[in-house]
Amino acid sequence: MVSIFRAPYSYTGEDSAEISCHGSRYILNKVLELLIQNGCRMANPGEYTQRAFLNGKMDLSQAEAVADLIASGNKATHQLAMSQLRGGVSNKLAQLREQLLHLTSLLELELDFSDHEDLEFADRFELKELANNIDKHITRLAHSFETGQAIKQGIPVAIIGKTNVGKSTLLNRLLHEDRAIVSDVHGTTRDTIEDSIDLQGVTFRFIDTAGIRQTTDEVEKIGIERTYAAMEKARIILWMVDEEPSQKELNKISLYTENKKLIIIRNKIDKKENKAFTLVKIPLIAISAKHGTNIDALESAIYEAADIPTLTDTDIIVTNARHYDALTRAHDHIQRVINGLQHQLSGDLLSEDLRQAIDTLSEITGSQITPNEVLGNIFKNFCVGK
Repeated sequence: MVSIFRAPYSYTGEDSAEISCHGSRYILNKVLELLIQNGCRMANPGEYTQRAFLNGKMDLSQAEAVADLIASGNKATHQLAMSQLRGGVSNKLAQLREQLLHLTSLLELELDFSDHEDLEFADRFELKELANNIDKHITRLAHSFETGQAIKQGIPVAIIGKTNVGKSTLLNRLLHEDRAIVSDVHGTTRDTIEDSIDLQGVTFRFIDTAGIRQTTDEVEKIGIERTYAAMEKARIILWMVDEEPSQKELNKISLYTENKKLIIIRNKIDKKENKAFTLVKIPLIAISAKHGTNIDALESAIYEAADIPTLTDTDIIVTNARHYDALTRAHDHIQRVINGLQHQLSGDLLSEDLRQAIDTLSEITGSQITPNEVLGNIFKNFCVGK
């Protein structure tokens, strides 16, 4: 069956046709061969969405959301992609651009009456208030990128502790499979082992690390160095212990957990007396990684530590590095405007910075991006493996 879609109501905004047939790979290949023999060609990666963008069916941020939607692997990334596809980012940027254009028009109107030096169409105090308000929104969007990347790439969680404390057993328990080698021999794990799971619709990347201890083994030393590197990159750190850590150990761990969420896990409760720790001042979770005791409580604590905002279809969270770069540059331009107002710079200088801010925000939606090679680099990533 062949379905005809007339412009401008098709996905691309052009006249198009859709062929529905049996799903046999052989039949599909024969249909493609027949089409190519009669002058058709295979579409380039992302070409349909690129055509939709060029024909005004969607802006560039919405087009990029199509790729994110295809690649979404959990509920959270799906929601963010759908919000962007519906125009959440575009609508917010349109509001900011409209306010910036209002500022610029007032300043440029003054330039048209430059012969009247005392004439001001734009109250400088109101301009500064409006510029500060716009900058707050831009900064909030830019700051959301860290959360957006964590949701999109998976929140990194490092499992650390001494050798033979049960880190690999915990990783296997969380993953529900034997991903890491478990042995009573100290120093079995000599490199980081990484895998992901989904907790309440959010992806978490768990990193099992080499046990921290003094050693003369050169290979194990490299593994321990990578443990500290994993701690630096992690957003959440699970510190596994089977006995109360010393003050020296607490002090050392605190150096690596500043601005991170630390969860202390007391493992092997099936073997140890349930004595309270006297030095540890933060709440800890008692588990048995081997028997699965309190793993549900640990998973809940990990999710809460991620501090993921409750997502709705209208939430605006930046997940695209290109958008983040443009927002950062727009912030710089607005800051120059604010500083210029404080130092009473002329309207033509202020207007130039405002124009640059407008152009920078326009890059996100694509109204300032026209070269074909730039669009090609964006849309070629739509099809993985192509």
